[in-house]
Amino acid sequence: MTTFHAKTWTRLGLALTLSAGLAACGGEGGEPGATAEGGEGGAERGASAPVGEGGEGGAEGGAAGEAGAQAAYAAVAPESRQALRIAHLKGFFLVAKESARVEGPEAAAALVGQGLLEVYDPQKARFEGVDEAVLRRAAETGAPTDLDAAIRALDQAQQRAGGSGAEVAKGMTSIAAGLYRHVVQANAVDPVEYQHAYGAALAARDAAKGAEAAPARADIERFVALWPSVTAPEQPSAATPYSQVQAQASRIELALAE
Repeated sequence: MTTFHAKTWTRLGLALTLSAGLAACGGEGGEPGATAEGGEGGAERGASAPVGEGGEGGAEGGAAGEAGAQAAYAAVAPESRQALRIAHLKGFFLVAKESARVEGPEAAAALVGQGLLEVYDPQKARFEGVDEAVLRRAAETGAPTDLDAAIRALDQAQQRAGGSGAEVAKGMTSIAAGLYRHVVQANAVDPVEYQHAYGAALAARDAAKGAEAAPARADIERFVALWPSVTAPEQPSAATPYSQVQAQASRIELALAE
């Protein structure tokens, strides 16, 4: 088991604190809580459960969603939602791989742990066929080889899920832009949400490798470039304004629609 330094635990603690505060406001996440696929989030149980960032019912809460993920899932065709869910989780592993090069394996392990907490754990049954031990191993070590193994496992699961790469790219772009919405404040930059948003942008690029997303590929590359590094800048003036991120996300959606 990895021993985390104080900085890593501070980052993880911030994410959980934000999650707890948002959860008091209402459900957030993948598909809408009361109307989720299969009734998750309380539809079939006659209760309204909180909705997770990465699917129906989960740990990450919030009135607007940790990133408007609820709206992103709702806007994607049903046959592509499973692939979107897998891509959503994969984004944490993709950003962790970049983080490992700059911040080291402990920071990478923390990012993977956040992804498992927010996306995988609330919807574990939806990830049937994915080797959980491989995912957990990456969360323990943050080692590049373990991250690569987990990404390969998620790639295979995404291929089995089918769906449209263009739809997944659109959904992940929406999640990335939603996550970035509250990253840049007047006097600070949220380093945790910055990395979560960057991971979602990387997952959007990953999903756009197929021919069906080709019309938007250049716009997606420009979208990813709005995160100048894997770590957040310390000063808000050095960070990309949210308006630019949202405008580029709109260009991608338009390109995919055409």
